[in-house]
Amino acid sequence: MKQLKELGFDGIEGSAPGMDIAGLRKACGELELPMHGVVYNKHWNKRLSSPDKATRDEGRTGLEAAIRESKAVGGSSVLLVPGKVSGPNETHEQVWERSIAEIRKVIPLASKLGIHVLIETVWNGFCYKPVQFRDYIDEINNPWVQAYYDIGNMQKFAPSHEWIRVLGNRNVKLDVKDWGKKNGFCPLGQGDVEWDKVRAELKKIGFSGWVTREGSDGGDDKTAKLMDELLDL
Repeated sequence: MKQLKELGFDGIEGSAPGMDIAGLRKACGELELPMHGVVYNKHWNKRLSSPDKATRDEGRTGLEAAIRESKAVGGSSVLLVPGKVSGPNETHEQVWERSIAEIRKVIPLASKLGIHVLIETVWNGFCYKPVQFRDYIDEINNPWVQAYYDIGNMQKFAPSHEWIRVLGNRNVKLDVKDWGKKNGFCPLGQGDVEWDKVRAELKKIGFSGWVTREGSDGGDDKTAKLMDELLDL
């Protein structure tokens, strides 16, 4: 954490549940490096879209624990992958319906603690069109459930600036990656993301949330500077 601070980062993101809350609070306070939120670390294996009710229950219980840990460490969100399209028993429609049903059950806790549940855009076979993802968030229809848009992940399916435009103020936090047709995930600024257009769309919605780098830029000392340049931070 001290190294991250020295490299120019303003905060970190945790993995929950299972964190050392006391230790992290102490370190974050001493270094003035806040943990702005957590990634729910069971969402792939204990999917809220699983055809098995017991698995869905376990996934929801784990999500609730992650919400509590995010609050306890001073965060404001939990990143969630809502499910995975995996076959005839876990179709796009079923992922949509099952995950929404489970997410709605945790909204009372999230709202009470003031923790956003932010749905990440990933390669899970689900909502690969910006309007689909927008409509999914809107069907949940609660201010505590919004988007954690991943700039690099979805460039494969539509330009990232288009995703940001369609999602608008649903974008609460961003994962920062780059991706190109020729080189896949790559260092920032070397893929197909049109960063000038991304900046323009973020400016239109007055975005001021956290942005988190996921990946490598060929040297730890380069990443924070690249983020500052590409996002005009």
